[in-house]
Amino acid sequence: MIVYGIPNCNTVKKARIWLSEQGIDYEFRDFKKQGITAGKLEEWCNVFGWEKVLNKKGTTWKKISAEQQALVTSQPAAVALMLENTSAIKRPVIEQDGKAVLISFDEDLYNKLLNK
Repeated sequence: MIVYGIPNCNTVKKARIWLSEQGIDYEFRDFKKQGITAGKLEEWCNVFGWEKVLNKKGTTWKKISAEQQALVTSQPAAVALMLENTSAIKRPVIEQDGKAVLISFDEDLYNKLLNK
């Protein structure tokens, strides 16, 4: 299992604590430091939808100019923006067996999908 995120993000912290409490082993990838590929973002967008992968509720999105925000009307535009501003990616993203299975943190959903 791979958990993608940013270590100081509160949602990522909650997810990582939950995984540790359940005794679930995972590898953490900090996409702010290690980067992320367009291909990986495309995969996530294909699974969750680009509107969900792009975090429009976060401070990074709010700091982007209204003009630039208005240009994000498609998956390619969203991916380009997220490559430039990795903090605009909704997090964490959890991959299991090479496939994205969860985005963000919802304890009930984590229990249902990961606690078997």
